[in-house]
Amino acid sequence: MATETNSAEAVSAPGMPQLDFSTWGNQIFWLVLALIAIYLILSRVALPRIGAVLAERSGTITNDIAAAEDLKSKALAAEQAYDKALIDARAEAGIIVANAKAEIKADLDVAIAKADAEIAKKSAESAKAIEEIRASSLENVKIVAKDTAKEIIIAMGGKADAKTVTAAIIARMKG
Repeated sequence: MATETNSAEAVSAPGMPQLDFSTWGNQIFWLVLALIAIYLILSRVALPRIGAVLAERSGTITNDIAAAEDLKSKALAAEQAYDKALIDARAEAGIIVANAKAEIKADLDVAIAKADAEIAKKSAESAKAIEEIRASSLENVKIVAKDTAKEIIIAMGGKADAKTVTAAIIARMKG
């Protein structure tokens, strides 16, 4: 008999307690109670904390954006100052280069003038030396020409008078 009772109870017992209509009232009560408890916990504890974190994040993001914009404006100002300083430095470098060129040109002009004066002096000395050489060579040519002419006249059997030979040589040299 014991086996018959166990099998009869197994057939009459419902399979899942959630589907047993006799316990639905009790289940609905605990469901509502659990939902109210979850709602109260969330609305009183969790959601205010989440809202505070979101507000803090929003404030931090807003402050970071404002700081970034401020830094951006400072960076633009620094870039403009850098560009201005670069332009000023280039202008100053141009002035320095122009001054250096002017100084070098002035030094070069002085050196050229000094060299020109030295060249003119040496040229004048050379011209004087050439003139002296020319004059002495002309005299030497006259002396050699006189001696040669006398020797030629004597060799040909004539008589050479020094005044006549000198006059003939001078006349011939003048053209």
